[in-house]
Amino acid sequence: MDIKTLYDANINNITTAKNAFDALYSAFGQHIESWQHEVVDRLNHSGWTGTAAGHANTRIQFLGTELQSAKQELDLVSKALADAAEGIAAAQAHLISALDDAKNNKMTVAPDGRITWDNDPNSANYAGDKAEATAQAISKRITAALTEADHTDQTISARLNHLATNASNGTGLDAATAKADTDAANALHQIPAAGTDPNSVKTWWNGLTDAQQQRMILNHPDLIGNLDGIPAAARDQANRTNLKNLIQDRQIQLANLGPAPAATIGTGRFIRPNPAYTEWKAKRDALQEKLDGFQSIQNRLDGKLDNGVGGPNSDPPLLLLGIGDQGQGRAIVSWGDPDKARNVSSLVPGLNSTVSGVGGGDAMTAKRVYDAAVTSATDNKETPSVASVFWLGYDAPQLDGPSVLMQDRAEEGGAAYNKFLTGLRATHEGEPAHMTAQGHSYGSLVVGKATQQPGGLPVDDIVLVGSPGVGVDKASQLGIGADHVYVGTAKYDPVADAPSPGMLIPGWAAVEAITNPDGSWHGTDPASESFGGQRFSVADGTVTDSHDNYFGKHGKGGDSLPNIGKIVSGHGNTITREDPR
Repeated sequence: MDIKTLYDANINNITTAKNAFDALYSAFGQHIESWQHEVVDRLNHSGWTGTAAGHANTRIQFLGTELQSAKQELDLVSKALADAAEGIAAAQAHLISALDDAKNNKMTVAPDGRITWDNDPNSANYAGDKAEATAQAISKRITAALTEADHTDQTISARLNHLATNASNGTGLDAATAKADTDAANALHQIPAAGTDPNSVKTWWNGLTDAQQQRMILNHPDLIGNLDGIPAAARDQANRTNLKNLIQDRQIQLANLGPAPAATIGTGRFIRPNPAYTEWKAKRDALQEKLDGFQSIQNRLDGKLDNGVGGPNSDPPLLLLGIGDQGQGRAIVSWGDPDKARNVSSLVPGLNSTVSGVGGGDAMTAKRVYDAAVTSATDNKETPSVASVFWLGYDAPQLDGPSVLMQDRAEEGGAAYNKFLTGLRATHEGEPAHMTAQGHSYGSLVVGKATQQPGGLPVDDIVLVGSPGVGVDKASQLGIGADHVYVGTAKYDPVADAPSPGMLIPGWAAVEAITNPDGSWHGTDPASESFGGQRFSVADGTVTDSHDNYFGKHGKGGDSLPNIGKIVSGHGNTITREDPR
């Protein structure tokens, strides 16, 4: 596709062809109705019986099926032409907009797409001191419009060729063929359900034209943005819209709660808490917590935190790969594009994590992992290519009950995490990325459960820090080989240390005795020799700070973060090791 062809494309001709097929479809349908009334119904009421009648009726029924199949195929031609008109029209509009902007900026676009302009500040046609950047942006838009048109042309041509072949060889008269063709055409306009295999989702997405993909993003941001198997750039675009919608929805819901009821009812010695106030406050607090969390992520994307880190001009760019209000809230952010990076890390947080922390400290945790991996690549004389994901795609346990002792949240989170990483594998461009799954605290149990899903976890390395156990007794049971399972545990980390028998935690039942000397909260202690993982050096820390310092928070953690950077960048063989305990 070239500029002149797309610019001169007459969309009305495509629409005229589509309308002609609509008329043919309608006329053919009337012929089928006449056939049914004049032939089939008359024969059914004729009283004709016998062998010949039986053969005739069988053939007539078969012919009726063929006519209905042919009608379906005609309808599919019309739908393909409608998609063609819409797709080419959208691409043409994008091209014209780019060419108009070039003209308005005093630039000339050649037939082959080259852009020239006047660099003389004294000239009446001077394009300005930012002309080169403007030209590059316009050139990208022109290329994108031509690609969009070419994609539409190729996909529609393939659909029409298939239908033409069916018509010429008679396969289009087969009911099964017509149904399969109809299902395939309908699937282009139907979003796969949540939980669909990410590879199938990617196939569906690739079957859409660029214009269809854009409509899906604009019309269904909440579905597209959170669907594993959709490319990262499209998810980011959809989720930015979805995030704004979530913020607006929470603001409306808070306003609709109205003023607070009286906190108490009754008088004198009969005064007591007001149940209406208790209910109102619980709703208000839950809405406000999510609103604050969503707003913090929006502030991060707008560049309002940490001197613009994560904002529009951030390097690396920050992508929003997931956002939602299910349960305690969902949020997935990535420093760098995981579809393009050679090394991809995804960190699962644990105890006490909420969506309210993602925009602030949690996002910066993933950024420190990114920086450490870049440093490792540079030290190894490689061009850094990294994406670092923070994945809060489940309800992390909180310190308000015994949920951290249970495994139900890890089971649910593990299945979701497995789907997410399978999606990253499906959408990655070029050679497969080196992928590292990271689990911190209870998040390590989520990673462990993810490895037990059918097919295993599609990663090359696993990093476990501050782990209370991963649900298995041996590193080899995680499915990638014990030599690719790395464990960091601070000496005084209270979460990673096995609980003492009979230990009491406020609001929880006494911890049962652990007879295994290497036991932990959820299976064998990953830092133990019997577990068999690769132990790397971290700072001892203290009981109060060691659990939060594996990722260099406040400059603490010792060798932990540099070691994690080495693993993420594919240089796990260079870590500073520590003996298992």
